[in-house]
Amino acid sequence: MLLKDRVAIVTGGAVGIGRGIARKFAGEGCAVAIADISDEGQKTIDGILQNGGKGLFIKCDVTDNRQVQDMVNKTVSEFGRVDILVNNAGGLMGRRGGTIETVDEENWDRIVDLNLKSQFFCCKAVVPHMKKNKYGKIINISSMGATHPPASIIHYHSAKGGVLGLTTNLALELAHLNITVNAILPGPIRSEFYNEMLKSIPDEEAFFTRLGNNVPMQRIGTPEDIAGVALFLASELSAYVTAESICVGGGLPLPPLNIRSTE
Repeated sequence: MLLKDRVAIVTGGAVGIGRGIARKFAGEGCAVAIADISDEGQKTIDGILQNGGKGLFIKCDVTDNRQVQDMVNKTVSEFGRVDILVNNAGGLMGRRGGTIETVDEENWDRIVDLNLKSQFFCCKAVVPHMKKNKYGKIINISSMGATHPPASIIHYHSAKGGVLGLTTNLALELAHLNITVNAILPGPIRSEFYNEMLKSIPDEEAFFTRLGNNVPMQRIGTPEDIAGVALFLASELSAYVTAESICVGGGLPLPPLNIRSTE
């Protein structure tokens, strides 16, 4: 029970990576508040409660500062404090064109708001509570595309690069208060992130197999792969770790080994 009696907020915790993290934390004794715009968040919390855990679903648009402040206040009202924040909410919306010529100002603002500004809002809302207790764990979800983009998705990858800057600056600011701030950079993870893309792909399994073949470990990742690293960063196993960015991509950005040439 690595998180016994702790309280965590997981944004975007309804499905995918966020759901994997919420379940992992709950299984380690943590009370979990899921903040999401999707009502699927309640189903995830129901599952946690059925397994004997503690949880709360709060419908929240993390790009709205007022809603974020209200979400944090509800969490503290329900559980007494907040020890852990996982800034997981993010992604791409609508059309996936991502070059300098195809991204307009409206799309840029929308994606940057969702993937970067929302993390700023959430950090700003929880830090006063963590300062009061002189304890906190903030985990920001970036992307391996922030440092090694597989293709040009300029607004998304720029926002995720900004997450790394937010992480290191906040880590420096809060280190003396026993509040750590770290980032996870997921590689390809089989999750709802690909739902829009899959609408135009007839063979879903073949698609994920191809993605996995580009990974040195020869498989695509799962939400549980990210959740394990998040648990490390949320627990006292990482008590002396801050300002770090951890790639979780099965060996990426290393190139895949040509297996046949080594046999």
